[in-house]
Amino acid sequence: MGQSNFNYGIIGNCTSAALVNEDCSMDWLCLPFFDSPSVFGRVLDEEKGGHFRIWAKDMVSVEQTYVHHTPILKTVFTTRDGVFEVRDYMPRFPGRDTQMYCPSEIHRNIYLVAGNPKLQVELHPRPNYGLSGAKFIFQPEYLKIASTQGEYNSFYLYTNLDLEDIVQGREIELKGSSYFLLSYHEKMGPVTPEKIFVEYERTKSYWMHWVYRTKVPEKYKEMVIRSVITLKLLMYERTGAVIAAPTTSLPEIIGKERNWDYRYCWVRDASMIIDLYARMGHDGSSARYIQFILGRMLLKNNDIAVMYGINGERNLDERTLDHLSGYGGSRPVRVGNDAYKQRQNDIYGQLIATIHTSFMVDPQDVYSLDEEVWTAVRSLVNRAAAAWKGPDCGIWERRGPMRHFVHSKLMNWVAMDRAAKIAQLIGKPQHASAFLKVAQEIKEDILNNGWDNELQSFVMYYGGKELDASSLLMLHYGFLDKNDPRMVSTVLNIYKELTQDGFVLRYKEPDEFGKPENAFIVCTFWMINALYLIGREREARVMLEKIMSHANKFGLFSEDIETATGRLTGNFPQGYSHLAFIQTIFLLETQYDWSDASRPVLNR
Repeated sequence: MGQSNFNYGIIGNCTSAALVNEDCSMDWLCLPFFDSPSVFGRVLDEEKGGHFRIWAKDMVSVEQTYVHHTPILKTVFTTRDGVFEVRDYMPRFPGRDTQMYCPSEIHRNIYLVAGNPKLQVELHPRPNYGLSGAKFIFQPEYLKIASTQGEYNSFYLYTNLDLEDIVQGREIELKGSSYFLLSYHEKMGPVTPEKIFVEYERTKSYWMHWVYRTKVPEKYKEMVIRSVITLKLLMYERTGAVIAAPTTSLPEIIGKERNWDYRYCWVRDASMIIDLYARMGHDGSSARYIQFILGRMLLKNNDIAVMYGINGERNLDERTLDHLSGYGGSRPVRVGNDAYKQRQNDIYGQLIATIHTSFMVDPQDVYSLDEEVWTAVRSLVNRAAAAWKGPDCGIWERRGPMRHFVHSKLMNWVAMDRAAKIAQLIGKPQHASAFLKVAQEIKEDILNNGWDNELQSFVMYYGGKELDASSLLMLHYGFLDKNDPRMVSTVLNIYKELTQDGFVLRYKEPDEFGKPENAFIVCTFWMINALYLIGREREARVMLEKIMSHANKFGLFSEDIETATGRLTGNFPQGYSHLAFIQTIFLLETQYDWSDASRPVLNR
């Protein structure tokens, strides 16, 4: 599976998420929410971060898998004295009044399988991103864990094992099934083995039913399902926001400073994920995300932001946690993300495209696009019409001078083109005509200024010579026909210049952080798609098999990959990477046209 250090499984329930290592150590957990300070953060500092490990002496073997079609992680320990297994998950199932029950807590259920195995527990909480240790307060029903520095946070550990043995790390002979429940909130009712059992079964049932309703191609089915589940785990239940990844500061390049907090909702990434979900028939996720965006655009003069906090926050000021050493010594460790201050003109197109898809899946019901959404579309169009001629920071969030990025111009063309399609569908021909006029103007501008005759390729920005993998998305959105010579030569040039050891870089010229070293997994999938579309299927499938072989043992991807070693880097698991993988499989196995939102990805 490649030389990856990311042999983590993710568990979650759309409120928060945790990473569990192959040795059954929970090395990342933020409570109560995705963007809360970590209580276990060993992934960012081996010594100070904190962890929660269940293990055993005299081990013969440890095997780890997911419970079939769920995000429940099962670790089986075989020791000389017996066998036991741990099932890690976060509860999620329908509660009262059809509301989803997804509390801020993790469950670690322990099952005795055979013999008399002895287990040990390493409980080392470090609240507030490892700022200090924690105070243990013993109570009859639970162990209270309280922060000792920084903002006050407390957590409640429930178990039917001896709390003193756990805190002291003593060996415990397992005599029957046991459990740990770690909650941000004190539980109101008694926590019993029966309650734990019911919540486990309801969670398992929920996920298996949810997956059953998700139609995917037969080839690569299990890996696609794992990706679909992973994307679902990134969708915040309370608001409909979709985060880019559940982690912060896992480095793009080990030992260097491209370390960012991804626990926020980028309009671009989230809209593409929701577009996919709408096409797959998960209309609820699509509707909730659009409502989240509408809640940010209550008035006609409200512009859309590049990114939001999970509750719609606009200010996400970046700061560094200088007491942490960082993953693999990669500093600084950042929380917050100053990209929220940037101008990224491509977001209008992606959001309008997603709104278009969300009701195109049921084109007979044009009134599913209500007046508020139509007002939002027109407001977004007006923003795009005003912005497209200006420079911005682009899809890659460059922190240097703003430029006229070709991809941003492309997405403003998408904004006008998809808005025209919406207008046509709801009987607004005058609007459609006006939008198409601007779309044509943008297209001509891109063809005149974004194309380089000498290179025979579209370039990153007007006047530049640098190639950019995001140009491959011209095919995804139908900007030019797949047989257009300009498109074919662009794909082949990017393939030649940006491919290293079978993986694709975003770009290779130095930026404000130096020369890029690692490939982007999402760009690799874009290249696979582009090669397939221009008739280079053999090269596409070779590249697909290689990138798939470098997923971790669960089929999970991070953001980046070291081209020489195949080691996964960057925040993990990365929504953008899993989105692109799913799109690639549908294209190659069903010939699905992603530029056409008029049909679902599979007949249901």
